[in-house]
Amino acid sequence: MELDVAFARSQFPAFQTAQTRDWIFFENAGGSYVPATVIERLQRFFVEHKVQPYGTFALSQRAGEEMDESYAAITALINAGDDEITIGPSTTLNLYILAQSLRHLLRPGDEVVVTNQDHEANVGCWRRLSEHGVLMREWRVGKADGELDITGLENLISDRTKLVCCTLCSNLVGTLNNMNAISEMAHKVGALVVADGVSYAPHVIPDVQTLGVDFYAYSTYKTFGSHQGVLWGSKDALRQTEGQGHFFNEEKSRYRLNPAGPQHAEIAALAGIAEYFDVLYGHHFGDAKGSLHERATKVFELVSEHEARLANILLDYLKGKSNIRLLGQDHAETGKRASTIAFHARAMPSTHIAQKLAEHRIGVGSGHFYALRCVEALGMDPEDGVVRVSMVHYNTVEEVQKLVGVLDAILAGEG
Repeated sequence: MELDVAFARSQFPAFQTAQTRDWIFFENAGGSYVPATVIERLQRFFVEHKVQPYGTFALSQRAGEEMDESYAAITALINAGDDEITIGPSTTLNLYILAQSLRHLLRPGDEVVVTNQDHEANVGCWRRLSEHGVLMREWRVGKADGELDITGLENLISDRTKLVCCTLCSNLVGTLNNMNAISEMAHKVGALVVADGVSYAPHVIPDVQTLGVDFYAYSTYKTFGSHQGVLWGSKDALRQTEGQGHFFNEEKSRYRLNPAGPQHAEIAALAGIAEYFDVLYGHHFGDAKGSLHERATKVFELVSEHEARLANILLDYLKGKSNIRLLGQDHAETGKRASTIAFHARAMPSTHIAQKLAEHRIGVGSGHFYALRCVEALGMDPEDGVVRVSMVHYNTVEEVQKLVGVLDAILAGEG
């Protein structure tokens, strides 16, 4: 069975509107399109009961119920426990708050491992702890391909290591890092593992109970939802955090690591993500069976195969070009590489390529994408950075083929 991409696209109003339907959208890693199931929930909340939730009157109670639906849906989707997730405004803020909540565990001379591959969200908040005498150890990428070698981590970890912070999948390199091996190494010395899943979550439905990490964070606006960030922590790991919200919310899992408080409408819309995945499940497999997590996982088996097919069309083209520097693996396989592909043309600015593609109504990104340290480590101009083509399941073979044709003409000076 293959993913029915036409059916998936039919669920997204963006592909039906005059403003966007003629565009090929390959900047999904910056934020994905949103299905009707999410839009309808967001609109309903704003129109029918945009009031303070969890009050005594009916509209307020309904607002709270819709938020509860979303908390339950996100929890079930990643197989989390009821009191293990925080939904905050963004992953960047969630990780910053998490860093502050763990600061009390650290003493001068303790060590934290960060990478120079990650988005700055999972680097900067930890590096700030050096202000308190905590030592930073940088796990560095290979200068040729941007990959993280597990032996590099092995050489950094010691009995002074308290935290290991790294990405499940780089937003530039695209390789899925081996979190089980990383976590096993860290846990042997008693260190906690903080995993940034922002560039992983659009392509894989994780089971957080078997992921091996202590904290997992991702962004729902990059996984077909409204602009929120989900932070999961294991029960043992969460017990080690200090609440960062109002003192009277210390025992409330939704608030203790979210000092801003839940954003009502945006959270209420998130149940639409799970609803959309179930629509895909029903179309491909029939009547609902098993848990939401199991159904979504089955859908994403089809998604992964489709995305690998898309990625390999572009990778096969790029790896044959001597004037192109490709980041990460040059072949996509399910479970090894995401369909986020970054490259640098040796004789042409990345911004120029992105601009020329835009003239053909093909949207890609260029720059460092908040992975400035990675771009610098690879010896590239951080102001120009790379071209990033980020594909998800609603992209088509025909779209990638058009991209390759137009890109070939641009690189030849004809586009």
